[in-house]
Amino acid sequence: MSGIDISAYLARLGLPAAPPSADALAALHAAHVERVPFETLDRPPGIDPRRSLTRIVGQGRGGVCYHLNGAFHLLLRELGYRVGMHAAGVQSGYNPNPVGANGTHNVLTVSGLPTPGNPGGRWILDVGSGEGFHRPLPLAPGTYTQGPFTYRVRPSEAAPGGWRVDYDRLESCSGVDFTLEETTTEQFAATFDRLADQEMSIFFVYGWVKRHHATGFDELIGCQLSAVGPAGRTTRTLTTAEDYLAALSQIFGLTLPHLTDEERHGIWERFHRIWTTRDFRKDMFPAGNRRHRPQGDRNRELSPQ
Repeated sequence: MSGIDISAYLARLGLPAAPPSADALAALHAAHVERVPFETLDRPPGIDPRRSLTRIVGQGRGGVCYHLNGAFHLLLRELGYRVGMHAAGVQSGYNPNPVGANGTHNVLTVSGLPTPGNPGGRWILDVGSGEGFHRPLPLAPGTYTQGPFTYRVRPSEAAPGGWRVDYDRLESCSGVDFTLEETTTEQFAATFDRLADQEMSIFFVYGWVKRHHATGFDELIGCQLSAVGPAGRTTRTLTTAEDYLAALSQIFGLTLPHLTDEERHGIWERFHRIWTTRDFRKDMFPAGNRRHRPQGDRNRELSPQ
């Protein structure tokens, strides 16, 4: 598959073209998680990687894991990286036990880029969750520190033959398990439709936006804006359209240039109405699903992804 606009994609990431290398890959990953957020301000019609690329590059938007890792997979392949896509599953407050590599998430791996710290040359990438590691992790057992965050890579107990990344305790997710068997974006299409319309429809009801950076991550749920870093989570409620749209633009890079002013304000009005008329915690953790309520860590109080 060829013919994607590499220069436009790199411009969205704020990076020049460079030949494949471990350093260049790390820069691409960091720029992607900083500049292209996980976001569910609307429900995309599918996860075709070329449509996702148009959404990201042409409209300045983000998406969920399937859109973000799918488009990034295209870019890396066009740039000459040996990249594969893999089924994964996230352990979180919503899913407090490891779910295995059930395809409710996906991750990427790149091979052939050895470094002194990773002589095997295989790397784990995930630009699709809005939190987690800022730069690629070695696909090798070990504990790895990035800024204030520490991650552990180990063989998975929930995905036989696969791998596990344990997230830092500051983050809302506990970790991700994935298989090494390669797959394609198309194989996640039915799962995305089911999740978007059923189990995880709350993401689209409240509008979730997350983006990671070197020292933490920012998160917007409905009208609640949070910043998570070494000192923990700080939160404030956005009460005006101006504050909400400024947060989208200035924190998450979502200027929404393809929408009119009326349409941008319509996004605020929709999520403000939902946030002020519904009970998020009851929607997130209904009475029959209380076992999914995150325990303990205050940084995991609201984030299920």
